[in-house]
Amino acid sequence: MTETPRDVDVLIVGAGINGAGLFRDLCEQGLKVAIVDKADFGSGTSAAPSRLIHGGIKYLETGELSLVAQSTLERNLLLRNAPHAVRPLPTVIPIFSWLTGIGAALRTLFGSTTAPRSRGALLIKIGLAMYDFYGARHRVMPRHMLWSKARALTEIPPLTPRIVAAGTYYDATVRHPERLVLELLQDGIRASPQSEAFNYARLLGSDGGVVRLALPESGERCFRPRIVVNAAGPWIDRVNAALGAPSRLVGGTKGSHILLDHPDLLRALNGRMIYFEANDGRICLVFDYLGRALVGSTDIRAADPETVRCEDDEIDYFLASLRALLPGLSFGREQIVYAYSGIRPLPTSDGTAPGLISRDHSAPVMETEGGRSWPIVSLVGGKWTTFRGFAEEVADLLLARLGRSRRVSTRNLAIGGGRDFPADAAARVRWISAVMAETGAAPARAGALLDRYGTTARAILAHEAGRQAEPLEDAFDYTLAEIDWLARNERVVHLADIVMRRTALAITGRLSRRDLERIADTAAAALAWNAGRREKELEATSKELTERHRFCFEPSEPVARRDRRSGRA
Repeated sequence: MTETPRDVDVLIVGAGINGAGLFRDLCEQGLKVAIVDKADFGSGTSAAPSRLIHGGIKYLETGELSLVAQSTLERNLLLRNAPHAVRPLPTVIPIFSWLTGIGAALRTLFGSTTAPRSRGALLIKIGLAMYDFYGARHRVMPRHMLWSKARALTEIPPLTPRIVAAGTYYDATVRHPERLVLELLQDGIRASPQSEAFNYARLLGSDGGVVRLALPESGERCFRPRIVVNAAGPWIDRVNAALGAPSRLVGGTKGSHILLDHPDLLRALNGRMIYFEANDGRICLVFDYLGRALVGSTDIRAADPETVRCEDDEIDYFLASLRALLPGLSFGREQIVYAYSGIRPLPTSDGTAPGLISRDHSAPVMETEGGRSWPIVSLVGGKWTTFRGFAEEVADLLLARLGRSRRVSTRNLAIGGGRDFPADAAARVRWISAVMAETGAAPARAGALLDRYGTTARAILAHEAGRQAEPLEDAFDYTLAEIDWLARNERVVHLADIVMRRTALAITGRLSRRDLERIADTAAAALAWNAGRREKELEATSKELTERHRFCFEPSEPVARRDRRSGRA
């Protein structure tokens, strides 16, 4: 039976980073908002980035100076507002010539649609100086430097001796992007308790002023919004069609990544990212992500986000690029523990090299028409780093249309576990000491969960205190009590939500089949699954991991496996 429609100020379709950022902003202004996603929160393109929070140094080449200015500002703000999730990342650019690339860069700056090749030292020096200039607002990290060839090879011995120098600067990395999406949604509901967030909500269509959705447990849900925001990323055009407003707004490109179990590579990186130019001129990267070497990314035109996966030719490309960059190490497919891919929801652009399609954002509006009584605002483009600024722009647009005024700025608003996060080492010691006194947690455990969850760790440690904090056997420092808390408190619907998004167990490859079964047992008890549902969840999760993410379950002796993959040449 169809329920009575619920009146909301704004309905947001799509709970990725853009949708979640806008949801929080609107909730902070006191609006009644509903956000829905056809899958889990943050499970689409937002789960498939390079895990960087960066100013976009390559956008200098295309003359998108305002985007660089906004991106560097937002990077600096995130380092302050989400210190539990976003960390500084020292970065090295290998340089292979002194003067080449200036002509190509000028052609690109003035509108060439072919990507530049071979950026020399002079060009990189100019770019890094400009990057420092644009990153001056709320600066929290050091300025750039240039290394001599000798220093670069001393700092990173496996690096190819073909380099002539190296540039160094700082950007940032987001440790667990899917969790940051969830925290934005939780913050929104905290600010506006009448607002709602639903995952696994299938859009059925619209009838006049009502949008109808199917929810997995409670059946059909209907909303009567004043404005609809389409934040569905690469699904934007499909959602608009379902809402009776066909469009052609996005034409995405595919970005794939792999994660390697490669201790020797991590030792050589020593906490740094190498941001390098592959043989075809494409920009690639490699850095230590939670104890694995993350390598990315490709930039290939693609259209279907439902079936996207990292293909064999992309893996061949990554491995060949690494071998050319780091001939002192060996690389092979056996080192891969995880692979992922997503479609960037970029604006439709024909005839332009994929790497040159703008990463800027826009919010075109389709006004009311026919029986549709609400306008549709589509969030096109954008990137992880600029989600807050994009949300602020769109929120101001919506507030004006609704006759409301902004009452809260999100510029200095902490996110989730970043709230009251210890500002320095002394404050960290005080926080850990206080939590130890409250919960009886060991200092190492309290510190580990503070790093993982920010100050939300206090609630998880209290939950563990009332239970036996039994560790998973092969998953390092995750415990079953921790998993139980996540299942009960973080909108979990499926087993994959836990291992792929609420934790980093899948992406780091630190998951045995035995532990997956124990996690399924814990989730079943927390969420009242019967034996049949538990088996279905195990089967579906195993299939997704192995078929879409090239996952190989960790054996019982993970240390021996890592030794076999050390990668010494």
